[in-house]
Amino acid sequence: MSNLSSVPKLLIAASGTGGHLFPAIATAEQLPEYQIEWLGVPDRLETQLVPDRYPLHTIPVEGFQKRLGVSTLVISGRLLAAIWQVRDLLQRGRFQAVLTTGGYIAAPAIAAARLMGLPVVLHESNALPGKVTRSLSAWCSVVAIGFAEAAPYLPRAKTVHVGTPVRSQFRAALSMITDLPIPDNAPLIVVVGGSQGAVAVNQLVRRSALAWLDAGAWLVHLTGDNDPDVKDFSHPQYLALPFYNNMAGLLQRATLVISRAGSGTLTELAATHTPAILIPYPYAADNHQTYNAKVFADAGAALLFQQAELTPEILQSQVSHLLHSPHTLQQMANRMAQLAIVDSAERLADLIRQLVNS
Repeated sequence: MSNLSSVPKLLIAASGTGGHLFPAIATAEQLPEYQIEWLGVPDRLETQLVPDRYPLHTIPVEGFQKRLGVSTLVISGRLLAAIWQVRDLLQRGRFQAVLTTGGYIAAPAIAAARLMGLPVVLHESNALPGKVTRSLSAWCSVVAIGFAEAAPYLPRAKTVHVGTPVRSQFRAALSMITDLPIPDNAPLIVVVGGSQGAVAVNQLVRRSALAWLDAGAWLVHLTGDNDPDVKDFSHPQYLALPFYNNMAGLLQRATLVISRAGSGTLTELAATHTPAILIPYPYAADNHQTYNAKVFADAGAALLFQQAELTPEILQSQVSHLLHSPHTLQQMANRMAQLAIVDSAERLADLIRQLVNS
């Protein structure tokens, strides 16, 4: 179906977490000639990030439970209704293509576009593709992958390795943080738990931190907003914050990062060339964070530790060793840089243009 307007129209289906939303927003910014509208879910992060940028449509959709039951039938019915809603939106809006970044919202978006005969670009940011990606990739025109290691899991799909687009602040000329009272020459450890924080990692860090601080390091600890023990540790060189806006500057200034292994965080670490200790979230779907972290560990850019095996003593020792090994840290930083795909957003935007123009 062609658009009567000379301005091409794109529907972006991205919902839930920064890992789904930030790559989609970064790609949209590279398509200034497109009229873009957004498909999301009520009460998710997109309702905060998107409406100031693009028209937002929402539909109720959720994932299937692991066990079959009455709830499965209910969710199936809602999915069919969601597909019909998206099909109606695509038809009324005369959209020419769909971009989705996976997750629950991708299923009705891909199915509806398939019914309409519209091209679909699915971006998969994880090394182990999610369930929706694995199930519906063959229905997509192309699957853009963040990790080359994802391709073997998608044998029926056309895949293109583009990397994962990062937020615009990571694409601008990076500048060191200026609003935190950290001495210029002090080693800086940054702890990142992801968009939801990471209580278990927070506890490990607080039980390990005193040795690092007494040795002269500073620690910026992004705790998230659901940590009940956030006030249990204090030190003049320890800064506990629920969130921090200038993540590009903070990660660039960091000597070492302790982090979960979500694809978005790893992409940002690569963009800032920051060495890391990675502790995958053990309850992530299909343990996909371990697959992500293994790519970085195998490249020599990070150290990988499973949460169940990591004690405060081990963490304290590993961080102390790295802080006293500037050559090792520099090697890790160099290998981080080699993993970065700085023009990922442009590559993904060009894929969309190619499909629409063809």
